Parts: sequence; C-alpha cells; structure tokens
Amino acid sequence: MKTKVETTKAPKAVGPYSQAIIVGNFIFTSGNIHLTPEGKLLEGTIEEKTHQVMKNLKAVLEAAGVTFTNVVKTTIFVINMDDYGKINEVYSSYMSDPFPARETVSVQALPMGAALEISMIAVKN
Repeated sequence: MKTKVETTKAPKAVGPYSQAIIVGNFIFTSGNIHLTPEGKLLEGTIEEKTHQVMKNLKAVLEAAGVTFTNVVKTTIFVINMDDYGKINEVYSSYMSDPFPARETVSVQALPMGAALEISMIAVKN
C-alpha cells in the first residue's frame, strides 16, 4: 500500500505525480526544481536555486515524518556541470555524514527551464 505526501510548504506537483509517496518505511520524493511554494520558478544564482530545491525537499520530507538524516539516496540532474561545485557546497550544508549515496547527471534540459532538479529516497526508522 502506498500513501501520498502533500504539503503547502513546497510547490504543488505540476503534472500527474505526487510530491512524495510512502511505501512501507520508504519515502520516495519526486524531483524538485527551484520553484517557490507558490509555484514560481526562482531566478538568481545557482546557489539560491539549490537552496530553494533543498527547502522544498525538506518540507516534503518533514510532511512524510522524516528529515535529511533519513535520506539514503539522492539523484541530482543539472544542465551545467560547471555548477557542480557550487551545488555541492549548498547540498552539503543540508546533509551530514554519513552522506547518502548519490549520482549527479548532466542533462540537456529540465522542466520549466530549471537549472537543476533533485530527488531523494529516505527510510523511516
């Protein structure tokens, strides 16, 4: 059985998907781009955009009853690998050791013209 996670502290889904789904002890977030909770694409530096994505994910995880310490897997999609170091700097300010497993994938484009997208898998203890 799966349970839908919803919060108004993160942007609503812009397509036929949920902000997150809980299955057993696992929480699977959808990919989050740098939308504000009101649904506006945040402009600014890659650092500001990454902070917005992480704030969105934090809100979704909290709505599911977990925090970043429960995250076991992260996927980052980025359109410009030159931003990799700056994204890492912001990302690491939210995460702690032992860091989740992760991959970063360079892509040609993301929804709504976003610069990055991050999804996570967390486990409830």
